[in-house]
Amino acid sequence: MVDQNLIMDLDSIGTGVDAELASIFDNFSEDEIVGKLIDRKEDEFKPGTILKGIVVGKAGDDVVIDVGLKSEGLIPAEEWDDPGSIDPGDEVQVWLESVESDSGHVILSKRKADRILNWQRIISSKNEGDLVEGRVMRKIKGGLLVDIGYPVFLPASQVDIRRPGEIGEFIGKTIQAKILKIDTERRNIVISRRKMIEEARSTAKDALMTGLQIGDVRTGLVKNIADFGAFVDLGGIDGLLHITDMSWDRVGHPSEILRIDDEIEVKVLSIDREKEKIALGLKQLKVNPWEAIESKYPVATHLKGEVVNIMNYGAFVKIEPGVEGLVHISEMSWTRRINHPSEMLTVGDMVEVVVLDINKGKQEISLGIKQTQENPWTHVAQKYPPNTRITGRVRNLTNYGAFVEIEEGIDGLLHVSDMSWTKKISHPSELLKKSDTIDCVVLKVEEDKQRIALGLKQLHEDPWARAVPENYIPGQIVEGSVTKITNFGVFVELEEGLEGLLHVSELADHKVEDPHSEVKIGDKILVKILRVDPVERKIGLSKKRAEWSAEQEAESGSGAPTKTRRGGLHGAGVEAGGLIPQKHAERAADTEEND
Repeated sequence: MVDQNLIMDLDSIGTGVDAELASIFDNFSEDEIVGKLIDRKEDEFKPGTILKGIVVGKAGDDVVIDVGLKSEGLIPAEEWDDPGSIDPGDEVQVWLESVESDSGHVILSKRKADRILNWQRIISSKNEGDLVEGRVMRKIKGGLLVDIGYPVFLPASQVDIRRPGEIGEFIGKTIQAKILKIDTERRNIVISRRKMIEEARSTAKDALMTGLQIGDVRTGLVKNIADFGAFVDLGGIDGLLHITDMSWDRVGHPSEILRIDDEIEVKVLSIDREKEKIALGLKQLKVNPWEAIESKYPVATHLKGEVVNIMNYGAFVKIEPGVEGLVHISEMSWTRRINHPSEMLTVGDMVEVVVLDINKGKQEISLGIKQTQENPWTHVAQKYPPNTRITGRVRNLTNYGAFVEIEEGIDGLLHVSDMSWTKKISHPSELLKKSDTIDCVVLKVEEDKQRIALGLKQLHEDPWARAVPENYIPGQIVEGSVTKITNFGVFVELEEGLEGLLHVSELADHKVEDPHSEVKIGDKILVKILRVDPVERKIGLSKKRAEWSAEQEAESGSGAPTKTRRGGLHGAGVEAGGLIPQKHAERAADTEEND
């Protein structure tokens, strides 16, 4: 028989005696039995094996473990999920790193043993596509490390349906995911939370699309916010809540009303089952303020509102939440000249307005600010009847005339055609400058069009009515100054403000290609009056005929002299160029008559 003390001694060093060994003890000698037990002990306690240990106690931050060897092993307490729950006598599976360290202790690891055991448990019970649950440990390159009993990889692209801005927000959270891939050789597992969500949403989407109807009110979760609106998860499919359907009031950006993960009630506005698109509304759950707008704010109603937006063409004024009206730039002031609404208004101003028009279908209200005051043009016709002489300041010049300020905000137009009786004016700048103070006559007042026509030449009698025809008679030879040269002829000033046209054909006996070759601006020349037309206000002149007259006089050498006239509307003229013999004057007259 085997000595029982030997068995007890062997047990005390941790070899243990199982039933199989005990049954064969009778067939071997004590030396043979000891040898076999020692061989078995060496096999069981090789580094890299998992052993069953007993918690003996604690030594500082370490837990002392007995695995049946001569010395105990130490494991850091942090390898337990709850170090406070460790009690002496607890059984624990440990990984044998080394039988003996430099300090004489056995080197063990509970964490490695747990991982190996959990790996074996996972690969024996889970397949690709199965659902697992775990706690997110930390971020690693390309994704997250998740503990499902064994550390597995969750790629960033598989965290959610829409990749979150910061995947670190999942750290510390317990999540569910699907196993995408198991690599037994490398002991790697890749999981996908996205696949799990997609499959769950697909099932929920089918059920949702089947039962969803236009007009339904559903509860959803805000999943994403864009400039144009927000996407709301209805439980399997996202619907679009457009920014224009969020509130009856003005919304600058969806983030003013919603936040991601907000739970909200929305109304189904439209469903495209083929494209799986759903349009949602939030404001439709409230009464439309435009429904009774015409009875609430009839035309001519005076209101107060807040300026909420300013554009080039006008300003938008909120008169109640969801109801805004436009004050066009032309409706801001009766008299003030406004180039941009910001000259009068700023966002946030409280202003008084008058309702001018309402278009309920287009949800538009036209408002006016100037209508809150009396229109000064109402009294303009009485204050400035035709023929009234006024004094004003030239405010602006245009191609067609000058705007003259009669009083603040009231302008009259002085057209170029009403600036001079005699002088042809191409642009008002030839006669006036901006800011000049001038006298004018009121010609016409159009109160409905808010226009006043002014005249400058009407301050004096029209010289063409009497003076010009009396003082300038066809056949006379007069002196004038060249003022303008064109390709068709030359304009000659006969006196201040009175010009005649010397046609190019009347410049010389020969054909003239360019009038500049014959005369220059400022030249004093003698011309013969060919015609005077008071109706068209034109005087026709001839230089060559005046020269013919002079030649005829020179040829005769005798006869009574004929005086040439220097033009003048208010006198008989003065001598210009000396005396012309009577004989030559007659010859010139004969030529004129023949022509």
